[in-house]
Amino acid sequence: MALQNDYQDVLDVAKNVGAKIETREENGKLVIKGSVDHAFDRDRMWDQIKAKHPKWNDEVMVMLTVTHAEPYGLHTVKSGDTLSKLAKDIYGDMKLYTKIFEANKDQLKDPDHIKVGQVLKLPPKTIANPA
Repeated sequence: MALQNDYQDVLDVAKNVGAKIETREENGKLVIKGSVDHAFDRDRMWDQIKAKHPKWNDEVMVMLTVTHAEPYGLHTVKSGDTLSKLAKDIYGDMKLYTKIFEANKDQLKDPDHIKVGQVLKLPPKTIANPA
């Protein structure tokens, strides 16, 4: 249980992205096994692991299958959301809001006007912020 407590932030991200996971501690490692809808969701979990847990390689094993091939993740707009805030939370750079806007031009006419309840496509980091 100690590792589950240490990695609660990762389990919270898993819950937020809708991952269907099981966790157990085995041989001194936290094993996270299950599935996510999009590679983007899996990558958000890995980003959380690597950003907050310097000993992750010795402490955690993740086995996730991706159930949908399309590259976009989805986000349902909540009160207080802006494209800049989403870009900062997801990509680490609020200026990348334009990538979210471009992916959603079918439903957005202005990046400053999003509505609660709208479902936005979120490009994966590799598209939003190419290396």
